[in-house]
Amino acid sequence: MKRRMIALLLALLMLALTGCGNWDTSELEDPLRDLTDYYETDEKEETPVLTAFTLPYFSNQTLDPITCPDGAQLTLGTLLYEGLFALDEQFSVQNVLARSYSYDADTFTYTIKVRSDIRFSDGSRLSAYDVADTLQRARSSERYRARLAMVNSLYAEDSDTVSISLSQDNRCFTARLDIPIVKSGTESELIPTGTGPYCWQTDDGTYLGVNSHWWQEKTLPLERIELLDCRNTDTMVYSFYAHEVQLLALDLTGTNVTSVSGSGNYTDAASTVMQYIGFNTTREPFNSAALRQAIHRGVDRVGMIDAYLLGHADAAQFPLSPRSDLYPADIETSYSPDYFASAMAAAGYNKGISRPVTMLVNEENAYKVSMAQQIAKSLSRYDLKVTVSVLPWEQYLYALQSGNFDLYYGEVKLTADWDISSLVLPGGSLNYGGYSNENTAKLLSAYLTADDDTKRAKAMDTLCRHLADQVPFLPVCFKNISVLLPSGAVEAITPTAANPFYNMTAWKVNLSKKK
Repeated sequence: MKRRMIALLLALLMLALTGCGNWDTSELEDPLRDLTDYYETDEKEETPVLTAFTLPYFSNQTLDPITCPDGAQLTLGTLLYEGLFALDEQFSVQNVLARSYSYDADTFTYTIKVRSDIRFSDGSRLSAYDVADTLQRARSSERYRARLAMVNSLYAEDSDTVSISLSQDNRCFTARLDIPIVKSGTESELIPTGTGPYCWQTDDGTYLGVNSHWWQEKTLPLERIELLDCRNTDTMVYSFYAHEVQLLALDLTGTNVTSVSGSGNYTDAASTVMQYIGFNTTREPFNSAALRQAIHRGVDRVGMIDAYLLGHADAAQFPLSPRSDLYPADIETSYSPDYFASAMAAAGYNKGISRPVTMLVNEENAYKVSMAQQIAKSLSRYDLKVTVSVLPWEQYLYALQSGNFDLYYGEVKLTADWDISSLVLPGGSLNYGGYSNENTAKLLSAYLTADDDTKRAKAMDTLCRHLADQVPFLPVCFKNISVLLPSGAVEAITPTAANPFYNMTAWKVNLSKKK
């Protein structure tokens, strides 16, 4: 409770201290107002006794994890479906449906053995054909197409073996295979059949019951999870306020953020969504690595996250989540106005000669606009004078693709193998600034092709040191997904961005028996 109130007060205080500048204050007030009711807690309000644990869903939408929309359906699906692999809180890869795998570096081919002791909730055996069919559908889906783009071929060799051949060498590719698997032939049903800990039940109302065929055979904290059919997202959020549902997983600083009211707790899970500053490296002034390094010194990531993302992100100086075991925290540099002044002087930008530049940001996300505005203000203390141009998405994207920009504030969902090829390689789909450096390509390849954990960590360290020197783009933070629960409802929750119920068998749910 205090954590929520302090977070809000800190955000409001920092807004007051930073002043207005060139800001459109209506854009700043909206996101704060949206979350105020949730972060503020009425001390006099008594939390209702929890007699059931209920999740929202939309009865007219599919639960197929490949094609369902983001939100409630995808959250519910994490209890019904499992992937070949899962990512833990540090983004380490854990075997789930996969028993083992091998990799042929000559042909870039993964051979994955599926566990033989797994059955779907209807009692039928999981086979490699089910896995291959789901992954083939994922290759052409909006949600997974980009992460599977390097797959050349994918098929089941037999009922126990899946073969996946890539177009390039990548020894970290299993981090992309946490895609939920459904039983082949049921994908067109509203509720496809899965292997997860729970299954759909309608014998006594509509609810999730324990899957008696669940292969992990662990004790679950809830025998029954009630389901509430909601008309739309607004109805779902109101149901949380009214204590009719007990869990929501939301991006509280997203583009289409939903106002959340009511008392409760939140737990943030790290995601692979990176916000960053992009540079046009093909023209002055940001063709200078020295100036790009100076910009790095001028961004107070932690302070800006607390104020303008309400703390729902992790500051990052490198293009991988700080929660990852691979993150080289020991080579980070602390923010300091003095360091920024020295760096700008070293780059030749403290001579009293104004050098105007423009930073682009898309208008659809008020939080991103706020971040861009404050970054621009903090970078404009010396000769560099940064003006923010707030554009509709289509105009923003066109300007980037045309190379008509100096700086931009961007956001990208990376894959959990931390492959930044699209951002730094010539011709990369997100390399709008035209960055090209042969050594960058070699070091990235060395990381992606490292064949054990020790070599991979060393290669990542070397790559990040090089990126800190070249600064082809500037990571600012990795966003979090927030799991909202009523106060005191659940203990020992350890969610991931992909699965709010990760390690659910360790939960302690405080349910009271009905009188």
